[in-house]
Amino acid sequence: MSTALRPTVERLFSALEAKDLAAALATFADDAVSIDPHYPVSRLEGKAAIAEGLRWAFSTLKTMRFPIVTYCESEDGTHAAVEVATAHVAAAGMHLNFPQAFFIDVHEGLITRVQAYTPYGPNGVGGLFRLLARLQWRLSGKPAGRKR
Repeated sequence: MSTALRPTVERLFSALEAKDLAAALATFADDAVSIDPHYPVSRLEGKAAIAEGLRWAFSTLKTMRFPIVTYCESEDGTHAAVEVATAHVAAAGMHLNFPQAFFIDVHEGLITRVQAYTPYGPNGVGGLFRLLARLQWRLSGKPAGRKR
């Protein structure tokens, strides 16, 4: 069933799967916030920071897939909870399959907040990659999770 917010959510996931930065950014408000434990900086504020985060994700993943398992939306059509069966392939060929939930808020048709939750914390090799990526971002002057 199509609802008020679902087409926006589907456009975002489709753009991510296509690695289409412009299309993904078109779903966000200028002052949007993206919170995701998979990124070197978990909280990205504003389109510039979100764009940098997406460029990083696109460079580290050969493919991205977000098949929707469960979709729930608030009565006013401004908040959604989306469970996905994430199925990515890393640039090195490793298959990354895990459940994930996104909470998405919109205002005037644009995403103002998207927050990802996973059933685990980044530990082991994933935690090491995140730590190394954070260090690399800090050393290269990438956004530190705040507006620039």
